[in-house]
Amino acid sequence: MKFTPSNMSWLNLPNMPTPIKALFTGYLLAIGVALLMAGLQIMLTHGMADGKAGLSVDDIVYSYYGDRSGSKLASKLNGSMKDKAPLAVRQEMTKWAQEGAPESEWDSHFKELFAQNCTACHGQIPSIPNFTEYEEVKKVSATNKGATISGLTRVSHIHLFGISFIFIFLGGIFSFAVGVPKKIKVLAIAFPFGFLILDILSWWLTKLSPSFAYLTIIGGIGYSLAAAFMWVTSMYQMFIMSRRGKIYGNAWEQDL
Repeated sequence: MKFTPSNMSWLNLPNMPTPIKALFTGYLLAIGVALLMAGLQIMLTHGMADGKAGLSVDDIVYSYYGDRSGSKLASKLNGSMKDKAPLAVRQEMTKWAQEGAPESEWDSHFKELFAQNCTACHGQIPSIPNFTEYEEVKKVSATNKGATISGLTRVSHIHLFGISFIFIFLGGIFSFAVGVPKKIKVLAIAFPFGFLILDILSWWLTKLSPSFAYLTIIGGIGYSLAAAFMWVTSMYQMFIMSRRGKIYGNAWEQDL
């Protein structure tokens, strides 16, 4: 038996009480900016993995599978760091790395070379390798095999926990939308979680084979579009549809 209390006709985004709209709006604006910043951060990190601006399949391959034809040091010297040192210096560093970065040449020559061209950043910024130390240079001189298992584990659980909380609150707000067919509403709420899992899984698969890099793009685009649809719909209904002076009824009535 269906039971719909008559005093629940306000339970929808257009007719929601003003304090609740203020709460929902503040959250939507905050995560909207946060998602834009996340996209910018991806462009500035993974998006430069191949040395070219813009996110591409090659960027994803280099980030997770690596460039196994050479070292991380060599790929950076010929990519995003190519403007930090003269060509002759970069070639000398690359050759030294290809030869296994022998320690016997460090104190006599390469320590000073790195000091002149690299340690202004790689010696002052804690979050990046310290190139004043041979051991740190040796690590990045090894063949670039992309993300480590420990790194993937750490980033995966952070993303799954953090982004899931974003989607559960975003989906909760969108569930009060009216005029959206039930199947479309359910799919819009569920899709971000599915694409998020696909995105995280694709990192691990790309670590095994570069052919899976396309899944990362599919996953990222998928949950971005679903989230954008819910965000725009929610804001539209709270601030545009609400001006029509119409009572839309309980948005959850069809599920009671």
